Amino acid sequence: MKHLDEFRDPQMARSLVGEIRRTTTQRRVLMEVCGGQTHSLLRHGIAAALNDSVELIHGPGCPVCVTPAEAIDFAQTLALEPNVLLTSFGDMLRVPGSSRTLLDVRRDGGDVKIVYSPLDAVELARTQPDRHVVFFAVGFETTVPTTALAVKQAAELDLQNFSLIVAHVRVLPAMEAIMQSPGCRVEGFLAAGHVCTITGFEEYNNFADQFSTPVVVTGFEPLDLLDGILECVRQLESDRCEVSNRYARSVQRRGNLSAQQLMDEVYEVADSPWRGLGVIPQGGYRLRSEFGHFDAARRFAELSEQMGCMIAPPLVQLSETAAACITGACPQNECRSGEVLTGLIKPVECAAFGTRCSPESPLGAPMVSAEGACAAYFKYQRTV
Repeated sequence: MKHLDEFRDPQMARSLVGEIRRTTTQRRVLMEVCGGQTHSLLRHGIAAALNDSVELIHGPGCPVCVTPAEAIDFAQTLALEPNVLLTSFGDMLRVPGSSRTLLDVRRDGGDVKIVYSPLDAVELARTQPDRHVVFFAVGFETTVPTTALAVKQAAELDLQNFSLIVAHVRVLPAMEAIMQSPGCRVEGFLAAGHVCTITGFEEYNNFADQFSTPVVVTGFEPLDLLDGILECVRQLESDRCEVSNRYARSVQRRGNLSAQQLMDEVYEVADSPWRGLGVIPQGGYRLRSEFGHFDAARRFAELSEQMGCMIAPPLVQLSETAAACITGACPQNECRSGEVLTGLIKPVECAAFGTRCSPESPLGAPMVSAEGACAAYFKYQRTV
């Protein structure tokens, strides 16, 4: 494996930028899928350096950002239930639901605890049998194996006081939804290398053929990204639409088969609501029936039905307010995160950006998350 410094070689980076410019005969529009890629593109000045040749637009590449307000509202309600401990990764505490955050709920007396692994939540349930521990399971395919392992461990321990709010989502269906959306300008995709370490990249072949769109799997370091961009524009300039793996040091064609087996044992694919995109067919996961007793939406069925949740689809029809929040059009605020998450606008095109909306007082999830596009622009680039 190459040393990290080799992927941040300024001379090689300038060479790749020049090659990209020489290759393009028109300004190309590419979308990076992962929020980590977005931050790297802005932090290292790649988006600005290529702006005359390549427009980089930002997809829904942050699982925290696309978690629907309905799921967050449900988590907040559970945190206020007697003898319930709501556990979550840190980013989720500041993401607004329909009207407030988990951090607000904790200040109001809700029992919310940050954990660094779902296995930590299992351990809390084991050592505190008088409390029900709920883990807010958020993430792309990269985190699904870990929560699946937590469920299996809880089953082996026969824990009756552990459950999940399942908000895992799948990347490929979201890419399909973006390509089918009105106003889509995407000509090629930079696929998320970390997701492909789990899933592999064979599944993108049908996507590339169906939408006549190149898909280039790439990493997160500057030279990874520049190499992926160059491969993508080379395909576009030669009228090719193929799947190319430019992250071979980490990604194999079929992915991590052991992780996939674990995922398939515990979860099944299901329709899923995405904040900013709406309900995407086969866009997420739900627990298989044999593990259904670990589903918080079923464990607290009366409460979830009262709220109109669609945590483990399809429970009940979404309320009008919840549906609006999922698509990024919450009536409670002026946030345009839905348009940001689908690449229709850049964060700086939102009138609230940097004024009424900042990391200290965010209106929407993309300004909260460490991988959110709005947070990236606020930190690294205040202009288009």
